[in-house]
Amino acid sequence: MELKQTLWTKNFTIITLGTVVSAIGSVSMNFAGALLVYDQSQSTFMAGLFSALSMLPQVILPLIAAPWVDRTKRKPLIVGLDAVCGGLYLVLALYLWGFGFNYLLYLLFSLVVSCIGAVYQLAYESLYPNLIPEGFSQKGYTVSGMIYPTVILVMTPVAAVLYKQFGIVLLCAIQGVLLLVASAMESQIRVQEQNRTGTENGLKQYLLDVKAAVDYLKKEKGLQRIYAYMPVTNGIGNGNTLLIMAWFQSSAGFGAELYSLFTAAEFIGRTIGGAVHYRVDIPTKKRYGISYLVYQAYSVMDGILLFLPYPLMLVNRAICGFLGINSATLRSSAVQNYVPDEMRAKLNALFNVCMSFSIIVCKLGMGAMGEWLPIPICVTIMAVVNIAVCWFFIGKGKQDIDPIYHSYQA
Repeated sequence: MELKQTLWTKNFTIITLGTVVSAIGSVSMNFAGALLVYDQSQSTFMAGLFSALSMLPQVILPLIAAPWVDRTKRKPLIVGLDAVCGGLYLVLALYLWGFGFNYLLYLLFSLVVSCIGAVYQLAYESLYPNLIPEGFSQKGYTVSGMIYPTVILVMTPVAAVLYKQFGIVLLCAIQGVLLLVASAMESQIRVQEQNRTGTENGLKQYLLDVKAAVDYLKKEKGLQRIYAYMPVTNGIGNGNTLLIMAWFQSSAGFGAELYSLFTAAEFIGRTIGGAVHYRVDIPTKKRYGISYLVYQAYSVMDGILLFLPYPLMLVNRAICGFLGINSATLRSSAVQNYVPDEMRAKLNALFNVCMSFSIIVCKLGMGAMGEWLPIPICVTIMAVVNIAVCWFFIGKGKQDIDPIYHSYQA
């Protein structure tokens, strides 16, 4: 009797559950940490500066580590780095419990964790496509795209309460335990990986690996366009998050609690969109067009967001959530299946570096804008910029980008 093919193999189930467990702590810490810095400084610029400094390793380290990640086994990296990071969070929790909070220590810790996270992300993104059964790429990336929105909905209000009632120490301890649990779960993954380290693993081999990735990307104009646009839109999106959070904290009648509920609307939209995307295969010829339309619509919705009454803000975010999960799944599935396995970490590193650099610039720049201009005006200006950049790189690049969206079977 022939076994029915399914997405939910043992490996895919484990990596999904491990990601959920890790995300619970990560979302809680990120939310509480952002609130902590803004509450202490009462400045959008200072909050943006802290966030930007914490991300510096993600601008530098991926390019250094990527050739090595592509030439070694990814599973041991994922398991080991989660365990190390979990231990560090537990040590930090003990220190803060005994000696109290210190701004510089928290920044230093964030830099260390960011270094670990940069390498972990490369290994995770490179291994993940190999854990999705053939023919289930669209469904697999739909599930992946739903994890963080779901966790954000559940954990943001929980984190807000825990932060207000118990402070940052408890959240650090929770994050440490959850990362150790995730590491233990991921150790049960069974996958055959080729160790491509070989005999040459020095500077010469590193330069050859980098050259191979650069030569490959030079021939791929569609990837060039995607890699140019996505960092811009994600940078602006992260800058918007910083400004919107500050606007909720500083506007009468709003606050952290309403902001946490504000994220629920986007989650509902993402849930509906994810369910549709999981069950309905998007026709190959329509993937590019749908993605481009979503990018532009999302920017328009961002631009008008803070001029709406609160109930319509919720509707706005729900629509964006519905649209966003579909475009993100289409892009991730297409790009990760299009890029050869031996190139995946190097190109993901380049993409992540560009993404991190753009986020740093946008958080600093938009944080500074928020000091001088009304926050709703800042968000609208950047939405117009996003629309123009999308038209230039994505709208004018159909001929180059379309073949990438044909690279996989749903």
